[in-house]
Amino acid sequence: MDFDLNGGNKRVFNRLGGGGGGGSTRPMAPTDTRQKVCFHWRAGRCNRSPCPYLHRELPGPGPGQGQGPGYTNKRVAEESGFAGPSHRRGPGFNGNSNSSWGRFGGNRTVTKTEKVCNFWVDGNCTYGDKCRYLHCWSKGESFALLTQLDGHEKLVSGIALPSGSDKLYTGSKDETLRVWDCASGQCTGVLKLGGEVGCVLSEGPWLLVGMPNLVKAWNIETNADQSLNGPVGQVYSLVVGTDLLFAGTQDGSILAWRYNAATNCFEPAASLTGHTLAVVTLYVGANRLYSGSMDKTIKVWSLDNLQCIQTLTDHTSVVMSLICWDQFLLSCSLDNTVKIWAAVEGGNLEATYTHKEEHGVLALCGVHDAEAKPVLLCSCNDNTLRLYDLPSFTERGKIFAKQEIRAIQIGPGGIFFTGDGTGQVKVWKWCTEPTAALP
Repeated sequence: MDFDLNGGNKRVFNRLGGGGGGGSTRPMAPTDTRQKVCFHWRAGRCNRSPCPYLHRELPGPGPGQGQGPGYTNKRVAEESGFAGPSHRRGPGFNGNSNSSWGRFGGNRTVTKTEKVCNFWVDGNCTYGDKCRYLHCWSKGESFALLTQLDGHEKLVSGIALPSGSDKLYTGSKDETLRVWDCASGQCTGVLKLGGEVGCVLSEGPWLLVGMPNLVKAWNIETNADQSLNGPVGQVYSLVVGTDLLFAGTQDGSILAWRYNAATNCFEPAASLTGHTLAVVTLYVGANRLYSGSMDKTIKVWSLDNLQCIQTLTDHTSVVMSLICWDQFLLSCSLDNTVKIWAAVEGGNLEATYTHKEEHGVLALCGVHDAEAKPVLLCSCNDNTLRLYDLPSFTERGKIFAKQEIRAIQIGPGGIFFTGDGTGQVKVWKWCTEPTAALP
């Protein structure tokens, strides 16, 4: 299944006229006062020497309106590893909540010039600190990049950090599962699966991988493995609720297995039907199973009897991700929105707040920062991940990537992981003191 994620930003060039001389200018007649800034220089790729156009901005119309292109970057992490105590997956939102969504600070406007320098990415930008584009992978003072894990050749679709393990597992559309040592950041193993990885989940000693037409299960303590058959098409999402393992599949069904401790095997338990297109995301909370689908709906299932008790139809495109925060359900969609759902009288959910983005929203993850404040990580299809304080949705930072970020995972000690469409996995950490971004 391929989503249309090509809704990216259009480059805007401001044409400035008038102004004084200086810098590289083309010869002009005495009566020709037009001076133009080289748009190739603005894009960071002018290779003309000499260039007939200006390689600087023209003076602005008044004090305080001129803007220099420089950015200064400082290296903030000395260690390359990300060792720490084990941590159970999931956002663990348990802070004080209220219904004041978007009321404290609102959405902060982000300048359109925020862009990572392509030449810096390739290692050949000649402007250094004078480059008007970013020479780092993030903007924000409360988190920093620790290290980058290279090895996957295609999109990273799942990241898992098993409880009590010193190993990180990442799955990719390159049909491999990679094992990383948390102390050194080195890849210690590559498992070729023979099919694209749709998702990865760690639950107890089990590592579970969604693939086309099956779920692979490995017990990392005993090395036992099992193939769970039954899915039709790609398995896009896995979640555990009560004593059941649920899998969201390409044909729109949700399959369930129950673990039998006596036989040490997962056994088929149920099939939940109702969605008309692929089930992309699953989440368990408040004795409910929530499912989001390409059919643009969210279904709410009772974990007591596995019956659908409500269908939410407010989204107008694919529902990509679901999480719970206290009594709220948060959903995101390719319709450029994040919706907040709350129970009303009678127990049904209703959308109480809608946060709008300029691009489709791909993934949500709830974390706590270094001061234990709740933060929402929100990945968009403009190759960025935005960080918002909750419940105000005040933006506090942004992470950039070469391609869209589709996998986010919480780690121990204020660490979190992101995986993007190029196969890169980055390790981030919340900081107790404001810091600059690591180049």
